Amino acid sequence: MDYLRTLGSAAVSSLVQKSGLNLPFTLGSKVTSLDGICALYDGTKRDDGSAVSIFEYDFSDPSKRTIKQFATNALRKLRSTRHPDVLKFMDAVETDTIIYIMTERVRPLQSVLQLWSARETKAREDWLLWGLHRISIALAFLNDPCGSTHGKLSVNSIFISPSGEWKLGGFELFSNPKEEAPVLYTLGALYPDSSSWASPEVKKGSWATLKDYEPAIADAYALGLLLYTVFNPAQGLPATAHPPHPPPTASSSGSIPPALFASFKKLLNPNPKGRQSPKTFLEAGMIDNGFFASNKLVKVCLGLDNFALGSETEKNTFLRALKESSTSFPPEFTSNRVLPSLVSALEYGGASAAVILPLVLQFGSHVAPEEYPTVILAPLIKLYASPDRGTRMALLDHLPDYAEKLDKKTVSDKIFPHLSTGFADTVAIIREATTKSIILLAPKLTDRILNNDLLRHLAKMQTDPEASIRTNTCILIGRLGPTLGYHTKKKVLAPAFSRAIRDTFVHARVAGLMAFMATIDCFEVEDVANKVIPNIAFAMIDKEKLVRDQAFKAIDLFVKRLENYASTMPEISHPDSAESSGPLPEQATLVTTAAGAAGSLAGWAISSFGKKVCFVTIEVFGEWLIPEQLITSDLQTAIGFGTGTTPAERLPSASAPPSLGEAGNTSLMTIPQTMTMSATPLSPSLQSASRAKGMQLGANKVPLSTTATILAEQWADDPVDSAFTDNPWGSDDLIDVNADADDWSAFETAPTIATPSPNTPVGLGLSAIGNVHPASPAPLSRRSTPISSLAQTTKSSPRIPKETPEYSPSSVTTTPGLSDVPKEDKATEMARRKEERKQRIALLKEQKKNVART
Repeated sequence: MDYLRTLGSAAVSSLVQKSGLNLPFTLGSKVTSLDGICALYDGTKRDDGSAVSIFEYDFSDPSKRTIKQFATNALRKLRSTRHPDVLKFMDAVETDTIIYIMTERVRPLQSVLQLWSARETKAREDWLLWGLHRISIALAFLNDPCGSTHGKLSVNSIFISPSGEWKLGGFELFSNPKEEAPVLYTLGALYPDSSSWASPEVKKGSWATLKDYEPAIADAYALGLLLYTVFNPAQGLPATAHPPHPPPTASSSGSIPPALFASFKKLLNPNPKGRQSPKTFLEAGMIDNGFFASNKLVKVCLGLDNFALGSETEKNTFLRALKESSTSFPPEFTSNRVLPSLVSALEYGGASAAVILPLVLQFGSHVAPEEYPTVILAPLIKLYASPDRGTRMALLDHLPDYAEKLDKKTVSDKIFPHLSTGFADTVAIIREATTKSIILLAPKLTDRILNNDLLRHLAKMQTDPEASIRTNTCILIGRLGPTLGYHTKKKVLAPAFSRAIRDTFVHARVAGLMAFMATIDCFEVEDVANKVIPNIAFAMIDKEKLVRDQAFKAIDLFVKRLENYASTMPEISHPDSAESSGPLPEQATLVTTAAGAAGSLAGWAISSFGKKVCFVTIEVFGEWLIPEQLITSDLQTAIGFGTGTTPAERLPSASAPPSLGEAGNTSLMTIPQTMTMSATPLSPSLQSASRAKGMQLGANKVPLSTTATILAEQWADDPVDSAFTDNPWGSDDLIDVNADADDWSAFETAPTIATPSPNTPVGLGLSAIGNVHPASPAPLSRRSTPISSLAQTTKSSPRIPKETPEYSPSSVTTTPGLSDVPKEDKATEMARRKEERKQRIALLKEQKKNVART
C-alpha cells in the first residue's frame, strides 16, 4: 500500500477497481494524517458527484495489526450511531488490508483553529463556545442514552462541516462497558498518544479502571482539556493534566472566558466523584444568561431547530433578531447552517414569506456561484407555483436580487407560466407587481412569449381599472419596444401608446407621450407622418399643462425627424405626363402669415387651375374686360372665345381697357363661371398684349399678391353656390325623372322660372349708380348667364345693366308632401307627381333652347 499511496489518488482508485473492488467514491487529494492511525482524503461520491471525506485505515503492514481492531471498531460504532452532532456516516469499503469509511465532507479542527486565530476575538470566542456546545450535546448523548464512553476526545477527533459546525468523530476507542471485550478497556493504552487525554485515575491505574465509574467520567476530563486547548492553541496541556494534578488557577486559564472558568475547574477535578459530567456542564451553560444561552450562534441554532414548532409571534421575533445580527455571523455558518433552514421553512410554509425571503437572499450572497442555482434558485423557482399571495408578492418584490442569475430556459418554462397568472389576479397590487417584474425577465423570455403571449396580457392591462397599472403598462411597452419583432412594432406600439394618450389619468397620458418619444427609432418615417403625429396632435390642447408641454416636446422631436428625412428627398418627383403637361409654378418664399397664405393660395389656384376657371373682371363704366394677364391660348379655347386664330378674330372691337390705376369710381368683382358656348372675339387692341404676356401673372400693374389677396377676400365674403358653378345648363337632364326614391320636395316647392323675352337684355344684378364697393355689392342672381347673352347685353346697354327679375311669392307653387296622404292613395299621388315633373322638365328644356337661340 505504500507503493499505491505514492501513485496518487487516481491511480489508487484505478488499481483498486481492477482488483475487483467497486468503490462508491472517487478518491481525491490527501488532507492530513490523524494520530498515525488513519489518513483523511477528500473525495467525490459516484452517485451524485457530491463532496465527501474518506478515512483510510491501512493495516497491510504486519506491524500495524492493532490498527485493524481500531478501524473495525470505528466503522461499527460510527455506522450504528446517528446524531446531528456526530460525524455522518455514508458508506464504507472493507478488505483484509484496508478499510475506507466515507462520511460527509469535513475538515480537521486542528487546521481550522489556525484560520480562526487571526479573526476578531469576540467572533472567535462565540464560534468556540458554539462548537463546545455542540460537542457537549454529542457527549451527553453518548454517555447517557448510549451508556458508552467516547474515550478519545481531543482536537484530532473533532471535525468541521462546511457550515462551520463541530462534528464528533474518532470512534476508534468508543466502547460500552457492558459489551464483550470493549476496545477502550483492553486496547486503550495501545492507541498512540492516548495518555495526553487520559484522566488522573487512568494514569494511576489503567484504562480498565474506568469500568468502576460512570461512562461520562473519562470524557468529562477530556472535555476540560479540549476546552483549554481550543482557547489556547499555541500552549500545551495545562499543569493540572500532569501529576499531582493541581487545580487550575485563574492566572493559568489563559484565554478562557471568565464565565466559563468555574465549569472548567469542575471538569478537571482530579476526584472522579466530584468531577462535572458533560451533561451537567451543558446544563450550567444553558441557564438564563449562561455562557451557552447568551451565545448568539447557539441561540440561532436553537431557534432554527425549533422553528417549525414556534408560534407566529415567536417566529417573527426570531427572524427579526436574525436579521439584526446576521452581519456578525461567519459566512460559512450563514450559507450552510442558517440558509438551508430558512429555505426549508420558506418552502413548507414555516414563516411569512415577506419576512423570510429577504433573509434567504441576504445570506445567499455568500454562496459560491456554482452552488447558487442549487442552493438558492431551485427553492425560489418552486415557490412561484405557490398560490399564496404573500409568497408571490415577496418573490416579485425581491426579483432584482436574483433575476440576473436566472437562465432563459428556466424563466420561459418554469417561471413565466406561473407568473402570468398574476395578470388576472383579483388583487390590484399583485397585478401591478407582476407588470413591473416583466422588465427584469423580458431579456430571458423567448421570442414567442415576448411577441405574442406577453403582449396579450399587456393589452388587457391597458384597460385595467387601476390608473397606476395602466400607466406602468404603457411604460413597460415603451421599454420593451426596441426588443420586439419588426412586424410586432408596426402593429402594437402606435395603438398602445395612442390608447394611453387618451387615458383619463394624467400620468398615463404623459407616459404615452414619453413612450412615443422613447421608441422613435421603432417607427418608420411613413408611420411617423401617418400614425404618430396625428395621434399626438390633439394632446397639444389637453386640459393639463403637464400633458400639453410633453406633447409639444414630442411633436418637435418627430417633426425634426421628418425634416431631416425630407431634406434627403428630391425637390420634385417625376410628374405624370397624363396629369400635367408642365411643371407647377415655383413659389419664391415660404409664407409666414395667414393673409400671405391666402394670397399665395389664390395665386397658385389661378396659375394651376386656369385651364378650367376663367375670372371675368367687370368695369361699371360700361366695358366688360378680360385681363390679358389671365388668358392663355388654352384658356381661350377652354372658355370658348370663338374659333379664330388670333385674339383680334375672337373678340369684337372695343376701346382699350383702362389701367387699374385709372379705375376711379369703379368696383371690381370676379365671378368664376364655367363656359361652354362660343363668345365674341377679343378686340384688336388686346391682341399684342395677349401675344406678349400670356400667363405672365407678374405682368399686371397691380402686384400678384395684392390681386390674389383681393380675390381670396371676395371669395370669403361672397361664396358661390355649387349650383352656380357646376354647369347647370349642360346638355344632360337636370335630374333623373325616374328616381322615385329621391327627395323631390325641394324641387316640387321651387319657384317657377320666368322666361326672359328674347328682345330683353339679361343683366347681372349689379347696380351701376354711384360708387359701388366690394363690401356692399348689389344682390347677384344665382342663375348662370351664357357669354353670348352677356355680349349682347354689353352692346345694347353698355352702362346700365338690368337686374334679374325677382320672383314674387305668388309665383311659387307648393306641392304638399306625402306625409298627409293616406297609405292607399300614395301610389296614385306618386304617379301624378311623376307626370308633373316630366312636364316641368320639358318646359325647362324648351326655355333653355330659346335662350340659346337669342
